[in-house]
Amino acid sequence: MTTTTIYKTDFEGLALKDRGKVRDIYDLESELLIVATDRISAFDVVMAEPIPGKGQILTAISTYWFKELEHIVPNHLISVEPAEFPPACQPYANDLSGRSMLVKKAQPLALECIVRGYLTGSGYQDYLKTGMVCGHELPAGLQEASRLDEPIFAPSTKAERGAHDENITIEEAREIVGAELTDEAARLSLALYKRAREIAEAKGIIIADTKFEFGLYNDQLILIDEALTPDSSRFWPMESYQPGQSQPSFDKQYLRDYLLTLNWDKTPPPPSLPEEVINQTAEKYYEALHLLTGETI
Repeated sequence: MTTTTIYKTDFEGLALKDRGKVRDIYDLESELLIVATDRISAFDVVMAEPIPGKGQILTAISTYWFKELEHIVPNHLISVEPAEFPPACQPYANDLSGRSMLVKKAQPLALECIVRGYLTGSGYQDYLKTGMVCGHELPAGLQEASRLDEPIFAPSTKAERGAHDENITIEEAREIVGAELTDEAARLSLALYKRAREIAEAKGIIIADTKFEFGLYNDQLILIDEALTPDSSRFWPMESYQPGQSQPSFDKQYLRDYLLTLNWDKTPPPPSLPEEVINQTAEKYYEALHLLTGETI
């Protein structure tokens, strides 16, 4: 597997459908090509510097989880091998190696399907104000990073580019996509999280929370986008877990914490990242990959 750093792709002859914070998506008519670049975002702003190897790590971790969890719900993955991609992709096989997925073309559900197993982040802030998270009333006296007795489904809106997602209740989610799809997404999200949590804990990682995305394919919900990566989840080391405080992590929380020390208003342009922050962030991602999958890149 190559470790070439790629910030942005422009593949001539392939139709660019969308350029997200991290992924470049190409429309291959009957399928999509998703390319995970080395871009990183924080507070919904894409940083100017790439994190070396990040796109390959995200792809490897997602591929691992898609295989581990496909007995719970089908997913959109067709192949991660460029040799198996359509002929139009072959001139770019080197760039695609290790960081791309050929996937089914599904209709995305207009919800971010978040599962919280621990109280942290915006969920903790909501709890401090109201005692609730996304309509779920929680026991009094919980602390930062408290483990919840039962994981909760805590959906959010899928914001337009440049805007922030907003936490919503299940009732509000039902108004957006309908009761049947919301309830099925909630059931699948909780089942996926609980199984993934078991697997990760056996390897020394706490999955504090995570975000799933689903799409409709042949009238069935399938898992799309990425799965249980350091971009879409909070990963904490079990050995140092201590409720009542912020936790060290294997995700981009390290980057967020650094940015919070700056006089930056969380709007573009982003501040420049020191080499130490870039390298330390990369190390967090590498460690998550190795602990979860045993792989290296």
